[in-house]
Amino acid sequence: MFTEKDLQQIQSKGINVKTINKQINNFIKDFPHIKLIAPATNQDGLKVFSEEEVKKLAAFYDKESIKKDTIKFVPASGAATRMFKHLFEFVAKYKNTEDDYQELLKDMSFNSVFNVISRIKDFAFYDELKSKMKNDGIDIDGCLNEKNFTPIIDYILSEKGLNYSKSPKGLIKFHYYDDGSRMSIEEHLIEGANYCKDENNHVKVHFTVSPEHLKDFKEEIDKTKGKYEKKFGIIYDISFSVQKSSTDTIAVDLENKPFRETDGSLLFRPGGHGALIENLNDLEADIIFVKNIDNIVPDRLRDTTYLYKKALAGYLLKLQEKTNNYLKLLKRNNLGDDKLYEIELFAKDSLEIVFNTYLSTLNNTEKSELLFKKLNRPIRICGMVKNEGEPGGGPFWTKNSKGVTSLQIVESSQMDLNDPEQKEIVSNATHFNPVDLICSVRDFKGRKFDLKKFVDQNTGFISIKSKDGKSLKAQELPGLWNGAMADWITIFVECPIITFNPVKTVNDLLREQHQA
Repeated sequence: MFTEKDLQQIQSKGINVKTINKQINNFIKDFPHIKLIAPATNQDGLKVFSEEEVKKLAAFYDKESIKKDTIKFVPASGAATRMFKHLFEFVAKYKNTEDDYQELLKDMSFNSVFNVISRIKDFAFYDELKSKMKNDGIDIDGCLNEKNFTPIIDYILSEKGLNYSKSPKGLIKFHYYDDGSRMSIEEHLIEGANYCKDENNHVKVHFTVSPEHLKDFKEEIDKTKGKYEKKFGIIYDISFSVQKSSTDTIAVDLENKPFRETDGSLLFRPGGHGALIENLNDLEADIIFVKNIDNIVPDRLRDTTYLYKKALAGYLLKLQEKTNNYLKLLKRNNLGDDKLYEIELFAKDSLEIVFNTYLSTLNNTEKSELLFKKLNRPIRICGMVKNEGEPGGGPFWTKNSKGVTSLQIVESSQMDLNDPEQKEIVSNATHFNPVDLICSVRDFKGRKFDLKKFVDQNTGFISIKSKDGKSLKAQELPGLWNGAMADWITIFVECPIITFNPVKTVNDLLREQHQA
């Protein structure tokens, strides 16, 4: 199937042919749907803490965290192109006629182009937009009065203005303040300063970015971090990484044969956010906070976010300590019935572990070995919010191909919604995944787990794309918080909806939560 030139191309990306053949086999077989058993709810699989419990856990984290090596991990490689999709479509057809204006007025909903234009001054990037237009002799107020909206949109999207159509979300101004508007990366720096500070006042934040944007990110960080270091009395340790080319996946045509570029070379595509398990695996830390680049709020709404971040991390530290103590006991392999039963109850009630083997049928040595295997894994605490109609994944009880029942974050694309029973389970779901994770990635001896060993390779994604006018199949690796963490110990905890404020379109910046 592959020529010598193909093999050289594959090797240059750090991929072996065995992996490529496995990917092609995935295209042929397709990935199976996730078998849902039940939604994780407040009654089964999702913990709800009282206000008093939240405060105690947060206080515990404040006390213990300075002894820990913590880091904030922010996936920030996503381009902002989709944020402005409707603006591209608008500017392509708006010719500044009365008919065009009347057409614009037909949709005055929150997500409309009309809302962007009529509230243009409410965006954090407005002052910069106005300045760039003025420098080129264009008066933004005159454009608005004359209903000549094309230059305004053009200066938002193109290189002569803000160039947001080619910018990553991290470098877009999200929030307005009296001392200047902030990009979303700045807001993450501020968050990090409030819950990732060690005893030496060092704050670690790691961004995963696209190679083409790495230079821009570094320049912006260099420009801004000093201001926040002075404000909070801290020292930032900012690091970056890009998706490894070895995590790219081969594309195929609709007959599952390798898709070739016009020059005959193989086409590879990024493996999706699941590729970031490699980046996460490279980090040295006791506790890792994971949060998407676009889920951030202005200062006035941060207190609840900070409180729950700390509470979830405090809960993780408590579970981690107890789990590690039990692992040390189990390692001796000489425990009696009472202690083994105590550990079994902890695994079931606190760690949500389901045993597909009846422990009562095992002798004490076998029971110790099984309990040790189940407890000696990475742990993640996942904040969940009540589902208010947002598209995306949610918390479910699932059963994998080996018959193991566990808690998983499942995306809609992984569900078999044509199956009435599965559809019924989905309809009873109560919560949504906002990507708010606190991770423990060291074992009871303090050694790093190899996170690649805990990935379920049968949980990837296949989609239809196009290149040069030809259809192709693309494959994404198991998602970072989906199959890439499938064999982690997983705990779901309910968080307030205010902790979830993503920016999927530019209109979302007009929501009350993102306004000054």
